[in-house]
Amino acid sequence: MIYEMRTYDLKPRSLPEVEKRFGEMYEKRRKYSELAAFWHTEIGPLNQIIHVWPYRDLEERGRIRAAAVKDGAWPPDTGEFIVAMRSEIMIPFAISPELKPGKMGPYFEMRTYTYATGALPNIIQVWEKALPARLQFSPLCAAWYSELGGLNKFVHIWPYPSLDARNDARSKARATGVWPPSAKKLGIPEYQLTAQENKILMPASFSPLQ
Repeated sequence: MIYEMRTYDLKPRSLPEVEKRFGEMYEKRRKYSELAAFWHTEIGPLNQIIHVWPYRDLEERGRIRAAAVKDGAWPPDTGEFIVAMRSEIMIPFAISPELKPGKMGPYFEMRTYTYATGALPNIIQVWEKALPARLQFSPLCAAWYSELGGLNKFVHIWPYPSLDARNDARSKARATGVWPPSAKKLGIPEYQLTAQENKILMPASFSPLQ
């Protein structure tokens, strides 16, 4: 499975109208394939939406998108509000849960790490060993790496019922020493991160993942 993660930067004060039009058009689009999640930023880069679409592979993605556009079911009429658009194809780690409809949030922390070339195999090993201990404090929503788009990107998404719950889970994990994961402690060659960023996301009313 692959996930297409589309990130749009919007003009200020346009978010309510964009979500309204997107939600209305999605009722037509969903007969071709279902949306996995639709979020807007609450903390971090403002005026941003992120929508995630699951596909079996790139061939299915191309076929579905072409059919939806041909039939007039896509895209929504939001072009006047969009400042920039980015699309990335993400591959889930073997340990990553599948994105399924349901309630996990409503606060989602998306952390995006850029890693040095060649570091991905070590990151995967570290996470496979360290994640079970971290999951004692809060669940993981997704762990992906980029295949197309911005390269050398590693994205992990954590759901929380509140920001206080986020702070509590992270504090407890750090206190035990299991998080953040240490390659050295796990006997795995260390890797280098070149950039890190995070943002807090909230789901739109029509998002299957809440």
